[in-house]
Amino acid sequence: MVTVEKLNNLQTNIITYNFSIDNSMENFFNYISKPLLPEDVDLWFKSNNMIPEKMELYSDLTHSLNLLILETYLGEMNMSNETKIKLTDGDNQNHFEWCWDKVISNFSRENIRFEVRGGHFDYFESFFDETFYNQSNYNVKTSIGHFFTDLFNDRKTFTKSDLDMITTIYKILDKHLKY
Repeated sequence: MVTVEKLNNLQTNIITYNFSIDNSMENFFNYISKPLLPEDVDLWFKSNNMIPEKMELYSDLTHSLNLLILETYLGEMNMSNETKIKLTDGDNQNHFEWCWDKVISNFSRENIRFEVRGGHFDYFESFFDETFYNQSNYNVKTSIGHFFTDLFNDRKTFTKSDLDMITTIYKILDKHLKY
């Protein structure tokens, strides 16, 4: 039998549940869009031992990799081309590995040495597989450089999401930098 008390409890649970959803949506919205104070960003960088010169180095690496991938990719880039070449997943994998090895080698010639394979390779392989090689939208493929420029711009207003992304990239590259 349904009593008034059960209905009231059900309403309370539904309201609480809806509030939780609304609250978590608000938290998510704040996470991706709410600007942080510059002092909080500085504190974040310091507490995570993130050095500006290394941030610039890692920005250079990400831009170099992206540029090499864009400039040397032989597969289909723009749907308006008359000749459409579809590369296999294996071809894309080989292309990424060649670009990665070339960038790591170029940095090595400047006495900046990274391990050739490791978590950093896996991270960027997965990133480019999703945002470039398996991306059908031409604008997304060509905006990766803008994404990295914005991400590593230390003069911009950061969100918590930005800080998490840049910290992840920083730490994974820092872990594989040879001193």
